[in-house]
Amino acid sequence: MNHGELKAKALSNPKVKAAYDDMAPEFALLRQMLKARQTAGLSQADVAALMGTKPPAVTRLESSLGNGKHSPSLATLQKYAHAVGYELQIKLVRT
Repeated sequence: MNHGELKAKALSNPKVKAAYDDMAPEFALLRQMLKARQTAGLSQADVAALMGTKPPAVTRLESSLGNGKHSPSLATLQKYAHAVGYELQIKLVRT
């Protein structure tokens, strides 16, 4: 079973689908962060140096958004954004 098949099978469970959908903002932010880092041509170690931290901290930051186990602070997200040459913007959107 490949990743796509496994994902489709898992998402066929309504509880799993609801939990997955609840994490959509985190997944979207993670995709943006990874794309920004790649566009900047930086490794996690490069970003860590620019943020004034160690590479495992950047690894944890990027992985935390994909597993929902940790919510990074706005200050950390701002440091990451600046390190990869971006500005962090946060907005409220009426649902």
